[in-house]
Amino acid sequence: MTFCIRGLDPQPYRHLYGMSDAELEACGAVRYHADEKPGFPDRVSLCDAEIGAPVLLVNHVHLDVAGPYRASHAIFVAEGAETASELRDRIPEALRIRTLSIRAFDAAGMMLDADLVEGRHAESLVERLFANPQAAYLHAHYARRGCFACRIDRE
Repeated sequence: MTFCIRGLDPQPYRHLYGMSDAELEACGAVRYHADEKPGFPDRVSLCDAEIGAPVLLVNHVHLDVAGPYRASHAIFVAEGAETASELRDRIPEALRIRTLSIRAFDAAGMMLDADLVEGRHAESLVERLFANPQAAYLHAHYARRGCFACRIDRE
């Protein structure tokens, strides 16, 4: 079973880089400076921000479907992030150290299955969910706060 995890494209967030706090507020975003690691998982690099690094808290539509599961939530993007991470057949450390909710969706955006897993065991859940031939993709969420972590695709 081969899968790929990609960080978010930074393009939709680049216009926020360098804005003042007031400008960010007008855009519905907030700047934080990481004060613990782990604690501020960047969705572009799929790594936790280093202590002191600026991160932007933004709303992200992670399931943009015309249906009941359409969803968005707050996520962190490292201010200045330029390159989306891409990992094949491995779970990034930012996910591996957290409890995850992994959800399987069909091509129409309907949830087929979901379960909780400790990140260090996520590969087995990914394999189980992708055993369903109708599962088009998976979404991983950080279970504690419910934030979208990443999309997982079959390769």
